Amino acid sequence: HFTGLHLPLSAIVRDDKKTTPLYVVNHGEAGPIRCNRCKAYMCPFMLFIDGGRRYQCSFCNCVNEVPVQYFQHLDHMGRRVDLYERPELSLGSYEFTATLDYCKNNKPPNPPAYIFMIDVSYNNIKSGLVKLICEELKTLLDRLPKEEGAESSSIKVGFVTYNKILHFYNVKSALAQPQMMVVSDVAEMFVPLLDGFLVNFQESRAVINNLLDQIPDMFADTNESETVFAPVIQAGVEALKAAECSGKLFIFHSSLPTAEAPGKLKNRDDRKLVNTEKEKILFQPQRGVYEQLTKDCVAQGCCVDLFVFPNQYVDMATMGDIPTHTGGSVYKYSNFQVQIDGEHFLTDLRRDVEKSIGFDAIMRVRTSTGFRATDFFGAIYMNNTTDVEMAAVDCDKAVTVEFKHDDALNEEAGALIQCALLYTSISGQRRLRVHNLSLNCSSQLSELYKSCETDALINFFAKSAYHAILNQPVKTVREILVKQTAHMLACYRKHCASPSAASQLILPDAMKVFPVYMNSLMKTPVLVGSAELSTDERNFHRLSVMSTGVEESQILLYPRLIPLHSMDVVNEAVPAAVRCSEERLSETGVFLLDNGQNLFLWLGQACPPDLIQSLFNVPSLAHLSPDMTSLPELDNAQSKKLRSIICAISQQRPHSMKMVIVKQKDKPEMLFRQHLVEDKGLHGGASYIDFLCYVHREIRQLLT
Repeated sequence: HFTGLHLPLSAIVRDDKKTTPLYVVNHGEAGPIRCNRCKAYMCPFMLFIDGGRRYQCSFCNCVNEVPVQYFQHLDHMGRRVDLYERPELSLGSYEFTATLDYCKNNKPPNPPAYIFMIDVSYNNIKSGLVKLICEELKTLLDRLPKEEGAESSSIKVGFVTYNKILHFYNVKSALAQPQMMVVSDVAEMFVPLLDGFLVNFQESRAVINNLLDQIPDMFADTNESETVFAPVIQAGVEALKAAECSGKLFIFHSSLPTAEAPGKLKNRDDRKLVNTEKEKILFQPQRGVYEQLTKDCVAQGCCVDLFVFPNQYVDMATMGDIPTHTGGSVYKYSNFQVQIDGEHFLTDLRRDVEKSIGFDAIMRVRTSTGFRATDFFGAIYMNNTTDVEMAAVDCDKAVTVEFKHDDALNEEAGALIQCALLYTSISGQRRLRVHNLSLNCSSQLSELYKSCETDALINFFAKSAYHAILNQPVKTVREILVKQTAHMLACYRKHCASPSAASQLILPDAMKVFPVYMNSLMKTPVLVGSAELSTDERNFHRLSVMSTGVEESQILLYPRLIPLHSMDVVNEAVPAAVRCSEERLSETGVFLLDNGQNLFLWLGQACPPDLIQSLFNVPSLAHLSPDMTSLPELDNAQSKKLRSIICAISQQRPHSMKMVIVKQKDKPEMLFRQHLVEDKGLHGGASYIDFLCYVHREIRQLLT
């Protein structure tokens, strides 16, 4: 049925940081028990037969012998007596301890390392960024992630500074002062020291703090404005290789790497290509060195996180390509100023260093017969069609999987999905995390439409569209999205809706808001096709959406608009949001808009002076500074309530959100209005009502 429906079947896989730790199952030296034929792991769907001596795999129907040490009698219902004592037989999610067969070179892995690589060129020194990073690391390194119940973190740390040459630091605990070693031949990158580069922070604290004090002074008078980039990643990979461990590079970078070196980039920001057949070139990364580096990173389990602080074009498509294929993240702070953006950046850095994470991961998605996983989207690398490789995987990343229907499904048996993730934990243990899901099958189309999950569908459509623009004109991709929307809704109209006048638009209950989200997706910077938008901004948006989970794509495509002028200061809850349209704003009102990436505080021209006084401690709107990015802590009910709302929202989001204060009819209001997604787009794109009419016309054409 999926084919006629034009309804994609997809699953979004993500590790939830809010859940309790999973049970860890140890099957001994023989390793986890798996089906001989399809290699699915032991799970609640396996059917035990023959008095418990054999089991039938529910994924491929193969009958397997039960290993002697795993044998258990069955009760009168045919279930194992120890069912509820074994997580793998009674729970949807659990972990197995992996044996040496699951490790590189059949050796237990070493704990991972974090390498901090700081661009010390003129821009970063002058802005005060280098000093800010060095000060922060002194306290932040105490909070490296550690295994549940462990005294301290097993993660090793190392430090590199660079401009057009690289400086490595020996921070061995026995030294009184750190030692600097310089590599100026960036074409033949090597790590000049083995011993003393990657160290335990607790043991080397004094030397490291010395180094962090010295770095800003060492480069204080620099005039070097050119940088390299690819050799920096190369150095990180080489260091992890030499230490035989996986890990993460934190790179703090300022400008387009134009210095003579492998991976040198040039400005290729040609906005004349927008809305032409060649627009896709703007989204395609530069190949060559970067392609090979991605492979090397994935093979070594080296994740790259890029913090970029650009004042002009930096070729985000290329620079962000390695992070987004190694399970990493890209953070962007344009025209960075310490006073305005410092706290915003530090919050991101703290979260990034502290979050729970696994390394050197490989994921397989297995299904029962009738359908199979065909496409994968996320911060991943695919060497073949089935193995999803991730140099690292953390709680903020999601992988979206598309399934294709390739045979008849059975209504009684249902459909099964097993997702298995092999990874190295932060203490260096090899583990297998398994998630199982059983779905009902139905031959009734109406049943299917009833259980459509709009938020998951739109996450899938966003990622598949953002992937498609690498190979197709943006205009074509927009047309495909409209066609698919019309097909899905026409099919419902034709097969499931009660007969009614052709002039009526009828949507399934579960998809009532689907067109709002779809229209909003078409107006995102990536798909809108406007030469006014910066190419880097469009690429940054594209890369950040490729690994988002359902909550993030949902709030990004339909932001929350929260009225604050009428908030109940006694009630703990966040006030209910209103529809995301200019119609809902009022001159006397104050509204907070949250899209998961920014917070906008919109102030109506005529909002009451006493509310302005309570929130900002100034007598009127005219006295408000345009640079303000946070609320003053004032001792009154309104101020406390608004700060608690902002705090509650911020805690739900994976990234820190910059607060932008917008006065009605001021210039920054343009930025805010882009996010009122029910209205006509500023850079093109229909209003929600116009889009509905357009889709309705398409549906009527399909039906006639």
